[in-house]
Amino acid sequence: MKDSSSLGLADILTVTFIVLKLIGVIDWPWLWVFSPILISLALFLVIFILCVLDELKYKPPSQPKK
Repeated sequence: MKDSSSLGLADILTVTFIVLKLIGVIDWPWLWVFSPILISLALFLVIFILCVLDELKYKPPSQPKK
């Protein structure tokens, strides 16, 4: 069984960037610190929207009610 508590690449990068920002190693804006999560979210939304549009494109026309 796969362990569902494992971290992904975006999570590891975000935690690393937060730690580096808090200890003063990097002087990035917070937007860049959270960019791995924002990029993952944007990618998910694009794929979701494309799937919805694809589903709507191939949906058979509805039959008129009699």
